[in-house]
Amino acid sequence: MPHTADLFGEAEAPGTGPSSAPMPTHAAAADTPAARAASLRAQIAAHDHAYYVLDAPTVPDAEYDRLFRDLQALEAAHPALATTDSPTRRVAGRPLEGFAPVAHRVAMLSIRTETDTTAEGARAFDARVRRELKRPESDPPVVYAAELKFDGLAINLRYEDGVLVQAATRGDGETGEDVTQNVRTIRAIPLRLATDAPPPVLEVRGEVYLRRDDFEALNEAARARGDKTFVNPRNAAAGSIRQLDPAIAAQRPLSFFAYGLGETQGWATPATHSGVLDALRALGLPVCHERALGTVDDLIGFHADIAARRDSLPFDIDGVVYKVDSLAVQAQLGFVTREPRWAVAHKYPPQEMLTTVEAIEVQVGRTGKLTPVARLAPVFVGGVTVTNATLHNASEIERKDVRVGDTVIVRRAGDVIPEVVGVLADRRPPGAMPFAMPHACPVCGSLAVREEGEVDNRCSGGLICAAQRKQALLHFAQRRAMDIDGLGDKIVEQLVDGGIVRTLPDLYRLGLLKLAELERMAEKSAANLLQSIDASRRTTLPRFLFGLGIRHVGEATAKDLARHFGSLDALMNASVEDLLAVEQVGPVVAESVHTFFAQPQQREVVEQLRACGVEWPEGEGAAAAAGTAPLAGKTFVLTGALPTLSRDQAQALIEARGGKVAGSVSKKTHWVVVGSDAGSKLDKARELGIATLDEAELLALMHGKAATSESPQFPPD
Repeated sequence: MPHTADLFGEAEAPGTGPSSAPMPTHAAAADTPAARAASLRAQIAAHDHAYYVLDAPTVPDAEYDRLFRDLQALEAAHPALATTDSPTRRVAGRPLEGFAPVAHRVAMLSIRTETDTTAEGARAFDARVRRELKRPESDPPVVYAAELKFDGLAINLRYEDGVLVQAATRGDGETGEDVTQNVRTIRAIPLRLATDAPPPVLEVRGEVYLRRDDFEALNEAARARGDKTFVNPRNAAAGSIRQLDPAIAAQRPLSFFAYGLGETQGWATPATHSGVLDALRALGLPVCHERALGTVDDLIGFHADIAARRDSLPFDIDGVVYKVDSLAVQAQLGFVTREPRWAVAHKYPPQEMLTTVEAIEVQVGRTGKLTPVARLAPVFVGGVTVTNATLHNASEIERKDVRVGDTVIVRRAGDVIPEVVGVLADRRPPGAMPFAMPHACPVCGSLAVREEGEVDNRCSGGLICAAQRKQALLHFAQRRAMDIDGLGDKIVEQLVDGGIVRTLPDLYRLGLLKLAELERMAEKSAANLLQSIDASRRTTLPRFLFGLGIRHVGEATAKDLARHFGSLDALMNASVEDLLAVEQVGPVVAESVHTFFAQPQQREVVEQLRACGVEWPEGEGAAAAAGTAPLAGKTFVLTGALPTLSRDQAQALIEARGGKVAGSVSKKTHWVVVGSDAGSKLDKARELGIATLDEAELLALMHGKAATSESPQFPPD
């Protein structure tokens, strides 16, 4: 099951509460194929309900997948068992040539919009209701239900005898489109109602929507492919439901909330709207928990509360809806010009507005990514004044053709960074020129590159670019690079923001007094950090290369480069052709490494680091490649804690001298290096007769010392 984050706050425990579906077990299933299929369908439906409606997963994904595969196999072997409510029917079917029209038995009408976003909007609605009911102020207050106005696509679900048989869009209110195939792919919508006594007909109305995080992930994936992005979650939801190919809809992470009824036959309809929602939830349909019940003062409080929390909701809304709670009173109020008198949508400020682009600038992120940003004429959108909006990358600018002077649609919803989602080309001023991304980093002047197949332009000056300074320091200090213990995010932030560290070599020039002045940095902590920085001067070439943060050079590639060239100077002077001769190095990596060392600024940083005493055994990589290193061709296994070397340090030293470190002991193991608290690997070595070494003996072998009683020789292969 794909991950779904919390929609409903604190969920009911699995298997409890009014909306829980039964949870049968394997043991309950009879031996007949029909009984096994029924049991599997019930289990999968219960797991879907727990996961997508209650947000309380009951089984791991692997177990869910196994149940689903079992049902697929069973239905494939016995086609007659494939019922219309089977979970396997959620898998997309054949593409359609078009959508068939559906005449609504009960019209899907829209509701009136109250644009006064103050408390007076709610009071005006209450006054209209009381006036229509001819209730004076002295009468008891009218009871209302309040709920969210979701920003998605309205859908009518028709259940016959408890089974979903049809899903249709609103259309013009009288006639919609049959989108059953696509709606079946939405796992929050049950294919069978959770009741043993379903009504002959029950039409449920609600909203198909996209969560904000799912929408952002959908658009980010589209940008990475260079595809068109969606303007907003509402358009994405509507576009997904109206796909003729249901396989596309199945790939979209759509969600659903029920909020009302269409036609019903043989169902004991509750007396109130709030009761209807409770009953729908009990039938296994998702109903949003953000709702309230009370008088007009409660409506005002609900509207204000949701306004304060609107940005933190996981989905978009554009207002709240007030409804007279009593269905009998609703019937008494009736309709006017095809709008119910008993309901109103109380709006919030819009999340999309028009403004103009005054300039386009390029920002450099912590990882070197260049992001174009539109500087806008100030516009109030999504509850704040927006002056900047992201344009994402060069591909996005080219696709949308955003230019300085353009009138654009700006969107801001929740915590999402404001973005330009569209251009009104007919309002473009004469002479507006297309925007081109810079060839040099606007911060440090280093070459800005856009690799083949990539959508982002990046600064290649990682070590010297001020925008990337913090990221470069953290990467350099990490455990698998230079292993500077204690140099974490907060310390790096203070060092960089305070102008104390501008380049990597500045780390090795730090003094105790400067460090001790940092916030929450005691003298002892400062001394420990200085000791860790000093210890990092003695490293290995692979660790140093990895620590430089060269794009596409991970730990394994750093080891390959060190082994092949043997020295940093040979690597820095290598041509692209030389680099392509390295095993596992392709054109992208070769070009990246060559570009890095071809820039004088990068070489200067490297030379300053060496001048600060950062060193490693030179030539051992080349010796290992030639098979002449002390540990060439030998396999080691590490177990327990060594006196002075960490596990990573010991592995790096062994590999720098041509050896290999394995994770488990086998007959191919030459030595097991044993520290304190050694575990089962030592037992396995003794069982197989594998020789053991302590740290001192390992270091002796590394330096090719002759065998003595304290420094044993290698066993034969």
